[in-house]
Amino acid sequence: MTNHVHLLMTPNQEEGIAKVMQSVGRKYVRHINGVYRRSGTLWEGRYKSSVIQIDRYLLTCYRYIELNPIRAGMVASPGDYRWSSYRFNAYGQPDRLVTTHPEYRKLGADDSERRRVYRELFRHKIDNDQLHQIRDSLQQCRVLGNDRFRNEIETALAIKAAPRKRGRPRKDDAKNQV
Repeated sequence: MTNHVHLLMTPNQEEGIAKVMQSVGRKYVRHINGVYRRSGTLWEGRYKSSVIQIDRYLLTCYRYIELNPIRAGMVASPGDYRWSSYRFNAYGQPDRLVTTHPEYRKLGADDSERRRVYRELFRHKIDNDQLHQIRDSLQQCRVLGNDRFRNEIETALAIKAAPRKRGRPRKDDAKNQV
């Protein structure tokens, strides 16, 4: 996009995504600063990320990302956007930056069937509830998944994965949390 990037990544190691983002930040910033004879950072703060429930949301996130340039009025078709992985996923056009995900491979018995099914996914709009869930999860760096999945992540990582109620906790609630 013109002012942000969406990356859908499955890391091979625990710190994988953080290391990728650190590397991109260092190398890309150095490159841009050298080309444009400038200094300083290019980013407006830290990257935002969200853990997603693969079996429920991965393909919806693919669609969310690849339809974003259409929603922004930049192109008429997802394959028209220069930086989209749609051409790889829907037509098999080589792209060294894209690796097929096991969930994508489940779409069909062979490459041809997977591509056809993938293209079919784009015949339907993402409903507004799902758009809001994806956006909210990303903006708040929250887990995108059902309650059971969020509970599993909370337990595994010892974090609070569900959104909290807005505002300050009531005094009764604060006492119960201690």
